[in-house]
Amino acid sequence: MNFKVSPFAILAAFLLFSFSCSGSTDSFSSDKEIKLLVVHAGSLSIPFKGISKEFMKACPEVEVMLESYGSRTAARQVSDLKREVDVLASADSDVIRKLLYPEYADFCIDFTTNEMVLVYTSKSLFKEEINMSNWFDIILRDGVEFGHSDPDSDPCGYRSVLTMKLAEKHYGKKGLYELFRANTKKKNIRPKEVDLLAMIETGELDYLFIYRSVAEQHRLNYVVLPPEVNLVSNDLAGFYSEVSIDITGKRPGELIRKRGSPMVYGLTIPNSVKNRKWAIKFIDFIFGVKGRKIMKESGQPVLITPAADNPGSVPEELRKYLEVK
Repeated sequence: MNFKVSPFAILAAFLLFSFSCSGSTDSFSSDKEIKLLVVHAGSLSIPFKGISKEFMKACPEVEVMLESYGSRTAARQVSDLKREVDVLASADSDVIRKLLYPEYADFCIDFTTNEMVLVYTSKSLFKEEINMSNWFDIILRDGVEFGHSDPDSDPCGYRSVLTMKLAEKHYGKKGLYELFRANTKKKNIRPKEVDLLAMIETGELDYLFIYRSVAEQHRLNYVVLPPEVNLVSNDLAGFYSEVSIDITGKRPGELIRKRGSPMVYGLTIPNSVKNRKWAIKFIDFIFGVKGRKIMKESGQPVLITPAADNPGSVPEELRKYLEVK
């Protein structure tokens, strides 16, 4: 998937540099008790916290309530728990398309990306030796503890598994993935990647598969993985697709086969939205200059030109940003 920054998108962003809620009195309530529920991937916690703070400064009548989960668990707040979520942002746009379409959402905007890295600290065993060429040998040594999030709850979890499978192919080491699997302890697999940060920071874990943005936000050391492994390159989409993992589907007992692909985050306004007009305003803020600046300063890659697969279902106020897929 290739993303290009269009001149129109740049102009639209420039026009929103001085974002405010003024000029919208016909569309938006002045009720000081408006509460906007934004459910998001754990890896978006820091940028969304900053974005919400600035949004509430511009729109003091709104209280933004943030809740973070593994993205698949986030989607189930809508599909299973039937909550009135106003904005849902996932670390994998496929989560929205596979778990929420068509009953619970009718559009998904792809808006940013990431890459897998292997983080470690000053307490990690063999930290002086590890690099891009030997990391897979280091984490399999006796006494080394490594972990990742749960593939059934969190895209970072299944991307960790896909990364391990790609490592076997890229380095030409048959059986490497089975060694990874045999050496991953159950206690080192948690619902979302940020749940594991305390374990790595206290030394309970030596190494952790996680997103580069999260590693940079928490100032952790990390091994940069080859593009053939880290799920960041659009040019390697075909290679990534050669590996897959089965994860839980919409219904009990159902499985979805997830193939490797370049990382793309997505967001939507669920059909259960309670405050639709304010949800549109919030996404508008994310795509504006201030939102982009906060994302970049938070270690999240600068926003790609947003793309949508169902542009006709995207609110009209947001279509100016879109690159149609």
